[in-house]
Amino acid sequence: MKPANFISRLQNRAKRDATRRKSYSDLRAMSQRVCDHAPEPHQKPIIFFDASTRLDGMSLNAGFAIVSAWSLSLQGVPIVHFVCAAGMKPCVLGTNRKDPNAAPPCASCMRQSAATFANSQVSRFEYLSDAEFEQAITNLDLPGLMSFEYQSMPLGKIVLPSIRWILRRHHLLDDRYTRELYKNYLQSAWSLAGQFEKLLEETKPLSVVVFNGMQYPEATARWLAQRRGIRVVSHEVGLQPMSAYFTDGDATAYDLDIPKDFQLSQTQNEKLDAYLTARFKGDFHMAGVQFWPEMSQLSPEFVRYAKGFRQVVPVFTNVIFDTSQPHANVIFEDMFTWLDQVLEVARSHPETFFVIRAHPDEARAGKASEESVAEWAERRQIEKIDNVRFIPPQEFINSYDLIRMAKFVLIYNSTIGMEASILGAGVLSAGKARYTASDVVWFPKDKTSYLTQLEALLQTERVDVPLHFKTNARRFLYWQLYRSSLSFEEFLEPDGIWAGYVKLKEFETESLLPGHSQTLATISDGLLNNSDFMLKEERE
Repeated sequence: MKPANFISRLQNRAKRDATRRKSYSDLRAMSQRVCDHAPEPHQKPIIFFDASTRLDGMSLNAGFAIVSAWSLSLQGVPIVHFVCAAGMKPCVLGTNRKDPNAAPPCASCMRQSAATFANSQVSRFEYLSDAEFEQAITNLDLPGLMSFEYQSMPLGKIVLPSIRWILRRHHLLDDRYTRELYKNYLQSAWSLAGQFEKLLEETKPLSVVVFNGMQYPEATARWLAQRRGIRVVSHEVGLQPMSAYFTDGDATAYDLDIPKDFQLSQTQNEKLDAYLTARFKGDFHMAGVQFWPEMSQLSPEFVRYAKGFRQVVPVFTNVIFDTSQPHANVIFEDMFTWLDQVLEVARSHPETFFVIRAHPDEARAGKASEESVAEWAERRQIEKIDNVRFIPPQEFINSYDLIRMAKFVLIYNSTIGMEASILGAGVLSAGKARYTASDVVWFPKDKTSYLTQLEALLQTERVDVPLHFKTNARRFLYWQLYRSSLSFEEFLEPDGIWAGYVKLKEFETESLLPGHSQTLATISDGLLNNSDFMLKEERE
């Protein structure tokens, strides 16, 4: 290694260590101030559980949880944090994707927990082995693991989304690694289940707040609480920077119940247009990640080739292992089943130019798909089909230009379907998306209806798009941006080390009270009064 590179690495490490120490200190100091000012508890407790948000460091969702918990504590609400103390073998983020039995980095994670939950009431869970349980899963094959139930608890189903997420694939390989990892997750889920069940029995909480609700630790807790009839609220990152989305439903589905009489004013339309102008140029961040580092125009060669066909149909895909996918798979078994069907239709319509666009996140460093649309395209030999073009995730072409030249658009459950409707395009959705219930796109009831409508759209000379699709899409996006996205910008800022990780800003303890924060007032009202976690007044 060159001396300059060695020195640079040392400097970067020193900066990271200094930032981490300062973050620990700030967390302990704020936690102490909250403890000093909190009144005597006067009601049932609320349990917070977010073990899958981070290892060391504070992720966005970990930040949302602790700030919300502090706010509730200052209102006299007892808070109990269910905290991992080397309680999983392994947790999802601590999984070694080469060795299923490798130990997760518990020491650094527990240091972060010690700082985050200083002066807070915690219930720590450890890993407790169960010989009878382990024997029950010893000889199971992959299908047996996926369908495994124990004492009426569908653990195989609960664990499955986490297995798919960490392995970056939907269709699992029936190999030793996958089976071992599945068994480890099952054992860990069962271990924490017994301890969480005990906590529920002891505290009889008002509600349980979990991150995401899909990763196996939180999904286990959620299932147990709901079995007892206890309310469970989940949270995820919102559409705006530094914002959260809280819901009684599935945070990863992001369903919104928008009032039927809600219509955008002229000022609101102008506000939305300003946002869309930036987004259509690729200026978009979510969870601290910029998905489009650049956005290039369609090449003249591409445009000339497209003009050789009667019509153009863009096909927008998703990341197959994303935790939104279980909600999406209602018409087709999965996205690849749908793509196979689209390819079959394309072969029978040589007059139509189908452009299959892979999601840019599919190739994100450190999170690249193991079962990708790029591999699917290679296996299906897309390059040999004259009327089908595949655009890989690393190619940052302007998808909105594709929409503007399209006869209509095909999506699975991508957000771009909503944006295409806003641009006036007809959109046929093959998967349940967060906006399909809001009458934004065509969403047929079953596979037969889908294929019938697709054929009709290909055959017709002119696609008549219902006018309310665009109106409803704008309503939905506006509500998602300015009513459901709860900003934590007053309390959190990027930590400067990892994308999506944060540190505390400087703020007064009283800023955490609902009277000083729209966001915390909304969360408190949602948790304490069963409201819908939507801002009463929109974000500026």
